[in-house]
Amino acid sequence: MMSVIAVQSVKMVTANMLLSVFFVSGALAVCYREPALNITAPKNLEALSGSCLLIPCNFSSKPDQDFSSARPTFGVWIKKEYTFNKNISNIIFNSSGRVTTYPMNITGDLSQKQCTTLFSSLIPSYTDTYYFRIENRPFLATAECDPLQITVRDSPPRPRIEVPGDLKEKESVTISCSAPTPCPHSPPKLTWNLQPDPHNNKEENTDRTFTTKIQKTIALSDTHDGLTISCNATYPVNEGRGVKTAEETKTLSVSYAPKNTSVSISPSGLVSAGSWVNLTCSSRAKPPPSFSWFKNSKDGDLRVTEGDFYSFNVTRVTDGVYYCVATNDLGNQTSSWIHLKIAENSDSSLIWASSVGGIIFIFIIIVIIFLAVSVCDTVGHLTLSSGLRCHLVCSYLMWKEPAAHNISCLIHYSQSQRGEEMSLQKPASKTEEDIHYGEIDFSRQNPEASSSSEQDRGQQQDSLYAQVKVSQTADSRTQTADGPEDLYAQVKKN
Repeated sequence: MMSVIAVQSVKMVTANMLLSVFFVSGALAVCYREPALNITAPKNLEALSGSCLLIPCNFSSKPDQDFSSARPTFGVWIKKEYTFNKNISNIIFNSSGRVTTYPMNITGDLSQKQCTTLFSSLIPSYTDTYYFRIENRPFLATAECDPLQITVRDSPPRPRIEVPGDLKEKESVTISCSAPTPCPHSPPKLTWNLQPDPHNNKEENTDRTFTTKIQKTIALSDTHDGLTISCNATYPVNEGRGVKTAEETKTLSVSYAPKNTSVSISPSGLVSAGSWVNLTCSSRAKPPPSFSWFKNSKDGDLRVTEGDFYSFNVTRVTDGVYYCVATNDLGNQTSSWIHLKIAENSDSSLIWASSVGGIIFIFIIIVIIFLAVSVCDTVGHLTLSSGLRCHLVCSYLMWKEPAAHNISCLIHYSQSQRGEEMSLQKPASKTEEDIHYGEIDFSRQNPEASSSSEQDRGQQQDSLYAQVKVSQTADSRTQTADGPEDLYAQVKKN
């Protein structure tokens, strides 16, 4: 009893395994045993509507099968499924002439086991799965394990542009454009922007399909970087009465050493000591370059900094010749030299201006003293009996700018009670002073002085004093007081 159950279990497992194989795929479903006929052909083919399709094909039979090339041999094409007698409408072509539903023609020599077929005037509805069958009576067999999938499209396939992966300048490379040629009798015509009217070559692939190709060898340079290659494939259709075109583009990426390396300076021309200068280096390169700055010296060229931008304060030490070097993996390039020159009068301008200002200052002081003496002398003669006191106060302003000066002078004289002489002129009870003012203003101002400089004027004054002794005489007598009369010039300078 137990042995019977074990046998049944083995049978069930075997059946389940066979069913699993049956439902895996259509191909495996019919290939659980070795077929009597096999064909060698591409598994998938694409064709263009209005054109044709060449199906390369060879067949072979099992050794024990009775196939004879001496007997009449016919080829049959079946669509959808491999069973021959299940649905007669699936038989679309028989080389015997009995069925020509589809426009096919077996061009291969069947007696030599060649089943190459030309499928013409294609339309999208011809897209399907096809099987090949041989009738060499009494040998009859279908290649049930070698289905052929044919797809018919309205639009042509795009051509393919092939470019080597790593492009560098100064290298020679071959660039090609190819297009599938399902109908070798009416191949596409390829054109591109690399050359006019290129020669089209039709090449046979390893699976015996065909490809049309054009190619060109070029020496790469930086000008090819970013170049877009455009290739067009024009397919004749409807027996040459029309065409269908497809296009493909590809942009080249070429690495190259630095080009057009240059230096710019801001500000340009002569520069003053103490000012800032900006140097900028630029270059065209791929990959982007790094930059180094150099300065000429008697000990050789000195590397001063890195980067495309260099900014520094101008001194006598920084005066000289500068240049930059751009570098990447493919090489380097040196820029032209740029000369940094300091203006000759930039260091001495302030000294010169100060000297001139000093001379002007001394001259004006002399003039002021002269005028002060003259004024006081004149007033003294007019009012000598009243005991005149004459005073001169000057303020001298020198701005930061050497050309801006301001000198303002104030002259005043006073009458006061001085001993017995004063009592003859004034009542004894009057002790207050009568003060009179006169003002002399000598100005030389810089027209560019700003309001802010006006504010600085009051904050940058120092005082100097010049003393002048004045003696007054009347009636051939010398007028003296308690002490010499003093004349002061107050000078305020920067």
